[in-house]
Amino acid sequence: MVRTILNKKGFYMLLDSLVILLAGVIAYFFLNPYVALPVFSYVFMIVFGIAGYSVLASYSGICATLYRYTSIKDMLIIFISITISFGVTTTLSILLLDEMSFRYILLVYLISLLLVSSGHIVFRIFHEYKTTTSPEKKLANEIRTLVVGAGDGGNLFIKNIQKNSTEIKVVGIVDDDKTKHGMRLYNIPILGNIIDIPLFTKKLDIEQITIAIPSLKPKQLEKILEICNEIDLPVNLMPSIEDVMNGKLTVSRFREIDVVDLLGRDEVTLDTKQISEDLIGKTILVSGAGGSIGSEICRIIADFSPKKIILLGHGENSIYQIHRELNKKFVGKIEITPVIADVQNRQRMFDIMEIYKPDIVYHAAAHKHVPMMELNTFEAVRNNVFGTKNIAEAAKTAGVGTFIMISTDKAVNPPNVMGATKRIAEMIVTSLNEEGKTNFAAVRFGNVLGSRGSVVPLFKEQIKAGGPVTVTDFRMTRYFMTIPEASRLVIQAGTLAKGGEIFVLDMGQPVKIVDLAKKVIKLSGFSNDEIQVIETGIRPGEKLYEELLIASENTGEKVYDKIFVGKAAKRSIEEVMLFLKTVEGCTEASLKDQLISFAKAHQKAA
Repeated sequence: MVRTILNKKGFYMLLDSLVILLAGVIAYFFLNPYVALPVFSYVFMIVFGIAGYSVLASYSGICATLYRYTSIKDMLIIFISITISFGVTTTLSILLLDEMSFRYILLVYLISLLLVSSGHIVFRIFHEYKTTTSPEKKLANEIRTLVVGAGDGGNLFIKNIQKNSTEIKVVGIVDDDKTKHGMRLYNIPILGNIIDIPLFTKKLDIEQITIAIPSLKPKQLEKILEICNEIDLPVNLMPSIEDVMNGKLTVSRFREIDVVDLLGRDEVTLDTKQISEDLIGKTILVSGAGGSIGSEICRIIADFSPKKIILLGHGENSIYQIHRELNKKFVGKIEITPVIADVQNRQRMFDIMEIYKPDIVYHAAAHKHVPMMELNTFEAVRNNVFGTKNIAEAAKTAGVGTFIMISTDKAVNPPNVMGATKRIAEMIVTSLNEEGKTNFAAVRFGNVLGSRGSVVPLFKEQIKAGGPVTVTDFRMTRYFMTIPEASRLVIQAGTLAKGGEIFVLDMGQPVKIVDLAKKVIKLSGFSNDEIQVIETGIRPGEKLYEELLIASENTGEKVYDKIFVGKAAKRSIEEVMLFLKTVEGCTEASLKDQLISFAKAHQKAA
């Protein structure tokens, strides 16, 4: 590959040099009848002109730029390189030659500037014409598309559509910038305002609408969707730069609009340098690796070149899926090891830690469904409490460097079994922290959109069935973030852990569940009159609103963008185990009450 790059650089350098030589020959034959100079002087001036340009062009990198991608910046570099090289040639000619000609140097300079620049421009125009010109006849599978946005996003999307062989045919563009109306972008007319979409779709026989405005605010997107819902056409978005970079989509392919697009959360910026220093070359174990959060953590850490990733999970199929995905992408680069195991099996946890000796553990395995755990208290305790104790103590015995437990906002002032067991798990993890050994920490965050337990898939099922969409209480609010955002912040928090912290992720403003339901209905192409939202009543263990910290835990200390650290009550592992021993033999109802009481009492004592 290096040889190929060097060959291409050499070819482009030779090509430009030959053009400058041609300019010298043209200037020579034009001026020779009028300017009598020795041939040596002509040769000297042209050789130094070529040499000077070659050095500057090589230094600036212009010779490494493909002609077909020549930009305005490249043209400026060519101008500067030729100007400086002939300026230096003039100076050397004055100092070293007995006879020289300013007219000759000026003429060669002007012809070189014209020929080199025009060569790049003509090649690019030819390439653009070749890649964008297609037969005028309508293809059988052609999708007539209206693009919303004539800015940078629309420019990038349409350019790539025309370059690539695709069934998408863009026939018109709409944009609210009136100065662009009547103009053309890649020979496609900019028709008018966004509000006129229904008129243009009917006039141009449009089959789909693609929104190509990356900077679009959620309220603006919602407004466009309202307009598009009137005409019953599929609406999609051009892919994000992140999706393109990750290889999920190409620029010329679109993605479906998701409820996340309407909630509007700012992009998370990670300290990639710190994360890379912490993860590169390390062995990392992720429990619950087949779950929504666990699998996303695996995807993210894989991009930071760890030595090995151990995918630990109880579900054979989910572990198979994430192992297959990662192995396909990182084969030969990272050792990906699937391990089927249950965190409730204490000896198995100790054996796994001893065999693999991970440097970092992300503990994502847990039962998380509130109503289900209300009906299965014993299982919640076995998995969330004893399972966490097993894997955490095994990690400490094996000398793991960092152990990060993934917790939940439901662990704050918990009225339910799931929240109580996660709060007790936090107590266990933070109590195991000991200076100079494993750094134990927990990370709390709220609901995750797109996860298996998310309410959004339920709403979609209900809409598909014709409604109604059910909400337990119209007053109910929840904090939401996306799976990638939560996973990134968990990994970032891991780099900040010094031991014993409970990190809290900034979830933004809480969202009313009934408003979320209405947004999903709108995304599905229906109005609230067509699909009703009804109230069914709060289920066992549910709260009207969630908290991320209670007053006694809130320190207000921000350790990173969107990451706070809370001050939680520290309890010894012996104290927690004594409590669990005292409730042995309790009935399910009695155990539930005592779990919640213990978790609440110890939290308020912080």
